[in-house]
Amino acid sequence: MLLVFVLLLVIDADSSLPQAYGQTQEAVEVGTAFQSGAPELTLTDYPTYKGINSRVTIWIAAQLHLFFAAFVLGVPIFVLVIEFIGWRRRDPRYDRVAHEFIKIFGTVMILYALLFLAETACLYVYYYGWDAMQGRRKPAHLLIGLALNVVGTVLLVLANSWATFMMAPSGVNTAGVFSGNAWAAVAGPLWMPLNVHRFLANIAYGGAIVGAYAAYKFLSGRTAEEKAHYDWMGYTANWIAVVALLPLPFAGYWMTKEVYAYSQQMGITLMGGIFAWLFIIQAVLIGTIFLAANFYLWCGMGRLDGSSRTAYLVKYIAGVLVLCFLVWFTPHTLVMTAREISAIGGTHHPVLGPLGLMSAKNTAVNIMILATFLTYQLFRRSLIRDAPPWAARATRLQIAFYIAAVVNIVGLGVYGYFVPASVRIGLSVPQVMTTLVLIVVCVVIDELIAARSGGASKVHWGRMPPRAQYALFTLAVAFTWLMGLMGYIRSSIRQHWHVYTVMRDGSADALTLTIGHATAVVSVCVLLFLMLILFVFWLAGFGRTPEAAPRTAAAT
Repeated sequence: MLLVFVLLLVIDADSSLPQAYGQTQEAVEVGTAFQSGAPELTLTDYPTYKGINSRVTIWIAAQLHLFFAAFVLGVPIFVLVIEFIGWRRRDPRYDRVAHEFIKIFGTVMILYALLFLAETACLYVYYYGWDAMQGRRKPAHLLIGLALNVVGTVLLVLANSWATFMMAPSGVNTAGVFSGNAWAAVAGPLWMPLNVHRFLANIAYGGAIVGAYAAYKFLSGRTAEEKAHYDWMGYTANWIAVVALLPLPFAGYWMTKEVYAYSQQMGITLMGGIFAWLFIIQAVLIGTIFLAANFYLWCGMGRLDGSSRTAYLVKYIAGVLVLCFLVWFTPHTLVMTAREISAIGGTHHPVLGPLGLMSAKNTAVNIMILATFLTYQLFRRSLIRDAPPWAARATRLQIAFYIAAVVNIVGLGVYGYFVPASVRIGLSVPQVMTTLVLIVVCVVIDELIAARSGGASKVHWGRMPPRAQYALFTLAVAFTWLMGLMGYIRSSIRQHWHVYTVMRDGSADALTLTIGHATAVVSVCVLLFLMLILFVFWLAGFGRTPEAAPRTAAAT
């Protein structure tokens, strides 16, 4: 990635390079026209074919492309992590999961990666060299997988620069005159936040898709060994998706903060204008993801003989999640008639209105993250057999950390109501740091307890109710819909601009869609993508004899 950027800088550093390499007169004229300002487009620049709405057609095609691109980038990251864990732990189950899913992934990837020769080369060597590069050659195979992911990530960040340039153009003045170099256009104010956000989202998305595949195979499995293997695969995929999900809201906050910093008008349109109600839908989807992930983990505790010690805590965690969920999707302003506004005394609900502010929502999402982490922590603790004598004191220390963290997060949230908005936004940072510190401390303590315990309890893989698999399907659907919805919001806050404040949209469709219309188009994209993915899942097992699954009775 660094090499690509260095090349961009070198090429752009000397304006005489195009002429030296025989640039045509036509290209020079186009470049000169761009230097004089952005073109002013009219209706004739937007041709139609037999009345087909070009805006919706391109939208659906581009969204499906983005879904597959996220799938293509997210799954190799997932597969590489799984393969590395299996190599380090000398556990063939991880290697089998990685190998099995790369076969499905390859069906889609070959079509997509024909345009990217470097990625295609890495993919072929990575896939076809799997069996040949075992044993001492395994590190070389991991390096090829790393190269595959590096190339995919470079493609991601370069494509992100196009999107962020349209939202927050850098190196261009308001007259459309480009005064910088390629790096100035690439490294805009929103580029790095979008890179981080999409990178984490792709990992979570890849885990969700793998989890859906595991659920599909679990429900269609005919033998106990098959169900045990795909139960373990679903658990591992869900774990990776949750790990990537936990920091995702913070990356979103960073992105929103940079949008406000670049253009307050754009930020207000995003969070307080017509798109504010789409964030309510977003909140419902995020809440669904948290609840589904926790529900799957709660069902998974039935695999453990020692889970009865902590099972009574599940109802309290569920209550906390539901309460935070209700705060998370409570709107600040309501869509009401004049009579309704008069009845409650304004556009804000007198009791629930304050819950619509970011102070309450930041507090709610941090506590939801802690509750989700606690669920996973209970599962891991139930695995421990013959804990050391000091484990009880360590547990009390963890409880004290949880209490202190919740008090600090809630206290900062309440304090946010008594300070200016500029200060309130900054309070999200110590809330995030509190959450991260608690998670790190608890993980360290749990690992110390596990290292000095009598080993791990037996895990009965496959002892899962079918309803738990539908939670994995829910995760995949919710993630896909959320990606489509947020992609629409990110693109549409430019409103009637192709490049914000520089190049206007001169088409007949230069308008902001209604919420119903926008969500309908996003839903069509989601349905089309999921149908294609289900077809790929079916095709992967069509006409193949089931492979013998290794035993998965022991805990990892």
